[in-house]
Amino acid sequence: MNGAFYTGSYRNIFLEYGYDEDEINKRLGDIWQTMFFGSEDERIYFETENAMGYVVDTGNMDVRTEGMSYAMMMSVQLDKKEVFDRIWKWTKTYMWMEAGRNKGYFAWSVLPNGVKNSDGPAPDGEEFFAMALFFASNRWGDGEGIYHYSNEAKAILHECLHKGERAEDEGKPMWNPENRLIKFVPEWEFSDPSYHLPHFYELFALWANEIDRLFWKEAAKASRSYLKKACHSVTGLAAEYADYDGTPRHLDNHHRFYSDSYRVAANIGLDYEWFQADEWECECADKIQKFFCKTVQGEEDFVYEIDGTQIKEKVLHPVGLIATNAMASLAAKGPYNRACVEKFWNTPLRKGDRRYYDNCLYFFAFMALSGNYRIWGKSSV
Repeated sequence: MNGAFYTGSYRNIFLEYGYDEDEINKRLGDIWQTMFFGSEDERIYFETENAMGYVVDTGNMDVRTEGMSYAMMMSVQLDKKEVFDRIWKWTKTYMWMEAGRNKGYFAWSVLPNGVKNSDGPAPDGEEFFAMALFFASNRWGDGEGIYHYSNEAKAILHECLHKGERAEDEGKPMWNPENRLIKFVPEWEFSDPSYHLPHFYELFALWANEIDRLFWKEAAKASRSYLKKACHSVTGLAAEYADYDGTPRHLDNHHRFYSDSYRVAANIGLDYEWFQADEWECECADKIQKFFCKTVQGEEDFVYEIDGTQIKEKVLHPVGLIATNAMASLAAKGPYNRACVEKFWNTPLRKGDRRYYDNCLYFFAFMALSGNYRIWGKSSV
């Protein structure tokens, strides 16, 4: 087993390709400073009174569990405890649902003033919250109340699996209990391939409540198998939504390779970096990079069907796609990984209204490719 989980060693692909180590570290620090404390056209993070802070989806002007959980992961990876705690306090204050069908989950969309846009959750937020909290516990130690990070993480994961088991509870779990696959939303029996994070589930199998650890181990295996079905056999591309058999879900245009889908390449890359559990991930990463570098020769600006058919529609997040294609180089072994990394290195952070999603993916890719997206802690907590 040669994954970072076993060796404790993380590749710095930028360094491998000859970039200066001081420049790599400076770039990472500058990305953090720009996204969290930069100008109004650059930042996505804003602090409030009562030691809180939030991240805005600048394209939709709301606060999402996706962005809040992403920012918590960024904060723990870069040892930014104050920002982490501010975001977590805002999340628990305004996003956590204390009553109703979705009690114990987090509202996926909230206005910056704290008013909920929806009482529905999005499972990708919950899984990132839990992982970031476990890492915080292992890196900084548990505090009291909501800052007892490991207890908070365990409570989130318990709700995700056991929702609806009590007679008075009408809610639904976030994972299908039979096939162990994450749902797009709890009420709908289909998935989003980009939600599948087997590298997180491997760690949940160590740190979640003991009764659920076998489930998480099986979920990691199930997700790796699912991705083989959801990613096209030639292009490697996945749809935004897909049924449990991997078939693209025809709901509006979500059967296409579009914004959510970009994260699949990044997730495959990080799973391989951490665990190296399946060589198929290398093959899929190679296919994705070949598709963009050779088949369509760098045309990231268009929407595609997963078989590679081009749709004459411009994408919303071209910078995010460049970033995730580069992050796939953690698994890729073919001839295109260097080109993808160099294109990413030469691409700046996005400015303007749509910067939030692109720059989140950018940050994750830069952390990962510089060896700074790490597992914090291994033993049970």
